[in-house]
Amino acid sequence: MRNARPNWAEVSLGALRRNFRALRDLAGAGVEVCAVVKADAYGHGARECARSLQAEGARWFGVTSTAGGLHLRQAAISGRILLMTGFWQGDEAEVIHHQLTPAVWEPWHFERLQQAAAKAGPAPLPVHLKVDTGMGRLGVDMAALPAILTRLRAANHLALEGVFTHLASAEVPGAADLTRQLHCFEQAIACVWQAGFSPEYFHAANSAAMVSFPQARKNLVRPGISLYGYYLPFSGDAPIQPPPVEPVLSWKTRIISLREHAAGSALGYNGTYMTSRRSRIAVLPVGYADGLSRRLSSRGQVILRGALAPIVGRVSMDITLVDATDIPGVQIGDEVILIGTSGNLRLTAWDLAQAADTIPYEVLCNISKRVPRKYVE
Repeated sequence: MRNARPNWAEVSLGALRRNFRALRDLAGAGVEVCAVVKADAYGHGARECARSLQAEGARWFGVTSTAGGLHLRQAAISGRILLMTGFWQGDEAEVIHHQLTPAVWEPWHFERLQQAAAKAGPAPLPVHLKVDTGMGRLGVDMAALPAILTRLRAANHLALEGVFTHLASAEVPGAADLTRQLHCFEQAIACVWQAGFSPEYFHAANSAAMVSFPQARKNLVRPGISLYGYYLPFSGDAPIQPPPVEPVLSWKTRIISLREHAAGSALGYNGTYMTSRRSRIAVLPVGYADGLSRRLSSRGQVILRGALAPIVGRVSMDITLVDATDIPGVQIGDEVILIGTSGNLRLTAWDLAQAADTIPYEVLCNISKRVPRKYVE
C-alpha cells in the first residue's frame, strides 16, 4: 500500500558496506567481524542490511534473541548468527533447527540445550559462554565459572566454540574498570583452558573498544553503532581517531501546509511557543509516533531549502512545526531533512541526540516502523 504521509528514511547500503570494510581493515588479519544487526539493525532494517553485509563478506551476525535470528534466516541469511543475550525457555528447538548460536551462562541454558540437542542428532551445538567481568548484567561471574565449566563438560551434545564478555566503559580509554574487565576476562580464558576446553573464538570488543583498546579485539569483534556511521565521543587524554565511517541513514519529510501567523500567536499544544513577529510556519507530517523525540520541542532544527529552520512549539504525535519565516521561496511539498545533508549543512543523529539529551543509538532505534525505509546504493 502506498504511504500517504511524505515521511521516509533513506538507508545507503553503499555506505553500510564501506563502513564494514573500514571496520574489517581496523580489526586486522585473522580477526572475524560479527556485524551487529540487533534492534532491527539499529533502526536501519535488519534483513536488508544483513543481506548487503553478507554480500560484502560478513560471515557472522549479532542479534538479541531467537526471534531476531529467525528474522535473518527468513531473509536467506546463511552466515553464523550469535544470540548475544541468549535464548528464552522453549526456544531451544528453534535455536537448533535454524542453526543459531546461543550465548549461555545460566544452568538451565545447558540443561535445555543438552536435551534438545540430544534429540536433534549427533552434531554438537556450538555455544558461546558469556562471562560477567564487571558489567553486572548478564554472564557467569568468576566465582561460578568452574562449576559452569563442569556442567558444560557433562553436556556432550554442546560444544564450547566461544567465550566472550561485554565492556562497560570502552569509550573511556584508560578507564580503570576497562582494565579490570580485560584482566578478569584473561583470567576467565585461562580458567577455560585449564578446564580442558579449546574454544575457537574469544571476543570482547564492541565498536568503541575496537578503537580505544586494541587488546580487546582478540580474534572476533562485534561492531554495532559504528557500522551505521556513529561512535560515542571518546573521553580521556589520549587522542582517539575512529575509522572513517559515515552515517548510513537519512530521514526526510515534506511540508504539507504553510501558515501565516501574526506576532503574539500561540502555536501547538498548550501554546508553549509564542511568535515574536509575523511568522511563516511550515507544518511537517512527523511527530513522536514516528520517533521524533518530544524533547526536541522548540529545541531541534531541520534543514529546509539549504538553511536551518528551528522547530517551534511542541512536537506532537503526528505533526511538527518549523519556523520558515527567514527562508525565501518555501512552498508546500518542499523536502525537509531531519537527518542528512544539504550542501554544506549536515544534521546527524548526534545533533538530534544532543538537542534531546540522549545518544544517537536511541535516536536511530526510535525511528518507528511507520516511517518507510528506502534502500539506496
